[in-house]
Amino acid sequence: MLWSWILAAVGIFGLWLAGRKDYRGWFVGLGAQILWIAYATVTHQWGFYVSALAYGYIYGRNGMIWLREQRAKEALDDSAAL
Repeated sequence: MLWSWILAAVGIFGLWLAGRKDYRGWFVGLGAQILWIAYATVTHQWGFYVSALAYGYIYGRNGMIWLREQRAKEALDDSAAL
């Protein structure tokens, strides 16, 4: 039962960060997939591997896109400050 609370809390926190336009939220979600894989292994629910890989891909892809955008924005801000 504790697993479900931990998995929910990590996932919700990641989505909360992403909703605040914080790129780190996507990487929190990506990290949560490691917990899902552990959960799938312990409970022998192999279908969670498929969802963890799919969600992991999406979280990682979105995280990289948002990180690139964040870095580009910071570069623009730095050049405008000069």
